This record gives sequence, C-alpha cells and structure tokens, in this order.
Amino acid sequence: MLQFPKWKIVMVLLVALCGAIWAAPNLLPRETTDRMPSWWQPVSLGLDLQGGSYLLLEVDTAYIKREHLSGMVEALRATLRKEKVRYSELGSSQDNVKVRISDEAERERVRPELRKIDPEALMDVSSDGMFVFTYSEQATAKRINQAVEQSIGIVRRRVDELGTREPSIQRQGADRIIVQLPGVKNPEHIKSLLGKTAKLTFHLVDDTASPEDTARGRIPPGSMLLPSAESGRGQPIQYVVRKRVEVGGDLLTDSQATFQNGQPVVSFRFSVAGGKRFGDTTSANAGKMLAIVLDEKVISAPRINEPILGGSGIISGSFTVQDANDLALLLRAGALPAPLQVLEERTVGPDLGADSIQAGAIASGVGLITVIVFMVLIYGTLGLLANVALVLNLVILLALMSVLGATLTLPGIAGIVLTMGMAVDANVLIYERMREEQKAGRGLISTVQVAFERAFGTILDANLTTLAAAALLFQFGSGPVRGFAVTLSLGLLSSMFTAIMVTRLMVGTWIRVRRPKTLPL
Repeated sequence: MLQFPKWKIVMVLLVALCGAIWAAPNLLPRETTDRMPSWWQPVSLGLDLQGGSYLLLEVDTAYIKREHLSGMVEALRATLRKEKVRYSELGSSQDNVKVRISDEAERERVRPELRKIDPEALMDVSSDGMFVFTYSEQATAKRINQAVEQSIGIVRRRVDELGTREPSIQRQGADRIIVQLPGVKNPEHIKSLLGKTAKLTFHLVDDTASPEDTARGRIPPGSMLLPSAESGRGQPIQYVVRKRVEVGGDLLTDSQATFQNGQPVVSFRFSVAGGKRFGDTTSANAGKMLAIVLDEKVISAPRINEPILGGSGIISGSFTVQDANDLALLLRAGALPAPLQVLEERTVGPDLGADSIQAGAIASGVGLITVIVFMVLIYGTLGLLANVALVLNLVILLALMSVLGATLTLPGIAGIVLTMGMAVDANVLIYERMREEQKAGRGLISTVQVAFERAFGTILDANLTTLAAAALLFQFGSGPVRGFAVTLSLGLLSSMFTAIMVTRLMVGTWIRVRRPKTLPL
C-alpha cells in the first residue's frame, strides 16, 4: 500500500505539472496572453463576467414556408413545360400549391411526374383537374428545424469571420437563437451583418419585356421585377429577370474583397460543379445580360461578352471598402435560409462584469479558506494533506477548462465553489473510515489500506450520481445552466483523481518519512 509503483508516481507528478502549466495563463494579464499560442490560453470569460452584447434572434418561419411553396410552383411550371402539358391557375396560397390540368388524358399522363417533384408533398386531385399539394405538420416542422440549425451554423461562421473572441451561439426554443458576444460593446455592425440573408443568385435578364410593359406592371410569365441596389438620377432602377436561378450562391467556395481599376470589388470562385454551370450559362447566353441578385436586389447586370470558363468572376458596384469586405464575408459564410429578426438586445458593461468577478473571487476565497481551516482543525496533518490535494484540484480544474476552451460564467463560479465543498467529501469519507478502523484495533498500515479500499466504492457511487445530474443539466439546459454543469462535471472528475490518487500518495509518503505509531485523528 505504501509502496506506490513508480509509474503511478510519475503519472501523478506529470498530471500536476501539466495542470500547473495550462493553468498558468490565468494568472497573466490579457495583453500577455493575447500574444501566446492558441493552445496556451486562459479560461474564456462569459458575457456576464467580461461584458459585451447579447442578442436574441428569431428565424422568420413564415418566409421559409413561402419560399418552399414558391419553389414548388417553379418546379411544377418547369415539369409541365417539359412534358408539354397545358395548365392554368398555377400558384400558391398560405399553405398549399394549386394547378389545374383540364385535359383528363394529360392529367393521367403527367400525374407520376408531378408526384416525383417532392415526395413529402401530399397530392390531391379533384374531379375537375385541380391538383392541390399540401404538407403535413411534421414535414413543415422538420423543414423549419433544418432551417434553424442551418441558420445557427451560418451565424457562427459570420461571427467567427469577424474575429470575435469566445462567442456563444445557442438555440432557444423552436425558432430562436441566442448570440452572446463577450467584449463587443457596440453590436450595430454585427447586427447589420446577421440581419442580411445574403442569398446570392444569378439570373438572366428577360430582354422580351419592354419598358412600357414593365412600367404598366405587365411582367412576362416566369419572370419577376426586382429593384436595383443602386438608383439613377433619383429614380429607382428596376430589372425584369427570369425566375429560374442559373447559378446559386451555395456553389461558391470563396469570395474576397479586392480592387479593380481603383474601385473596391468582390471576387468570387465557384466549386467545380458551380464553375461548370456558370461556364455553360455564359456560353449559351453570350450577348445577354446576367443579373447578380443579392437578397432580391440586383447588384449589377453585366452583359455576357464571352463565355466565362474559369469558374471565377467579379461583382462590381458602388461599393465602399467596408461594403466590399462585408459582402465578401457574407458570401463566404453562406446565405441564411430565412431572415433573422432581433427580438432582444442587451449590453453588459465591463464594470458589471468586473464586479461579478470580484464577488466570485471573494466567494471562492472564503469557501476555500473555510474548507482549509475546517480540515486542519478536524484532521490535523491529514487534513493539511487533503488541503494540498484540494488546491491541486482547483489547478487541474482551471487547466481542463483552459484546454477544452470552456467558458467561465457567473454560475460556473458557483459550480467551482460547490466543487470545493464536494472535493473534500472523498477525503472526509476516507479519514472517517480510518478513524473507525483505528478504533477497531487495526494496525496503522492496515487501517490506511482498508480505509482507501472500502471508501473507494462509496466515493465512486456518489460522484457518478452527481455527474449524471450534471450531464442532464448540460444536455437540457442552456447558457448559465450549462456553464454550471461544465465546471461541476470537470471539478468532480479532477476531485476523484486528487482525492484517491494524490491524497493516497501523500499519506503513504508521510507515513514512510515520519513513521508515526498512530494516525493523528
């Protein structure tokens, strides 16, 4: 029992050394740690400790439904034209898509093709040839859930592109997203970026529409009227473009702000599939105008002078340098599936964060001192050894949080304070078992060995049940609750190591060196 294997001693010393190394940056000022490697950084402070901005965003679910129904309309139009079927009354309402096919023979012929367009759509055909496509609540909820998850990923990429440190982006409920930006005092720029859908598409300009018809609102079927992002001589410029998307922005692989002829522009590059489609479009439509549409506004509509086969191009317009940088960032991050609305906005000042840190530090200090004094008064020298293990436990906990990139919040500090109280529970169980065995007349070596062996099962059960509760808090909680669960879980794991391995090593070493007759309990 007292002769620890060398590999165990090396392991304990190595863990303690690594803990001290990775926890060290938490003692250094932020100016110093900013220059240190990314793998050697202090614990990230949450919004409530560092100060910053809090945004509650809502995904426009009605937009998702409208876009899906609109896409269904275009798919039906394309299929019916391909099959050369006469139809009428094609359009969408709030929750369905309708089209009438009067000829019964054509109706039966095209029915299988229409059913293939969207397997999730429920198709109903009336006796007069009216096809009605609807969607179940489950299919709609699934589509909305996918859109929200996609929005979270895109919001995260946009925030990361800005270089914001330790952002927290989480889902709340069915259609809301919480964005916490520690250290960001003015979120207006970020709000403007997050509020843009950034849906980029390329459409052919409909050259069959005359200016007179356009002014009267007569738009050819399959086309739409879109405003320009610019205006000329105080009058809005409008374009009639084909609804069909020739190339989508989802096929972009990169975009960068650059300069052309001294003017800020945005260069873009397609994937292999996107480059082929872009090359085919420009080859087949030389001489026509190609509209570059961003969020239903035409940025520019250059004429295709020759095929563009390189898979790259330039977006030009009346951009400032900031506009070009923002547009390149949005295109790199990807388009949101639906607009985001800011429902709530809060700014936490650094003074409040500093007060929280000070209060947490005081609470942690008082808790640590109380536990140390209690252990020394009750268990004497053995209590002092338990205190050494407790301090090492805090060091390892900070190191684990630093390595894992965990964010420390005010509830997280509460988790650390609770961990300090629970960390000595294992030592109390072991020491009380020692006291009982010593009273029963066992020898010193046997007392220590039996106490550690028999207390191990109780310690393991107690920590596993608490760890299970912390895992549930992390799984089903959000924000501060998760911060509490993280610190509690890591603290439990580190306390089991220090209470069982470190304390046992120190007690064994103390007995070998001091050779006491009895334990000072």
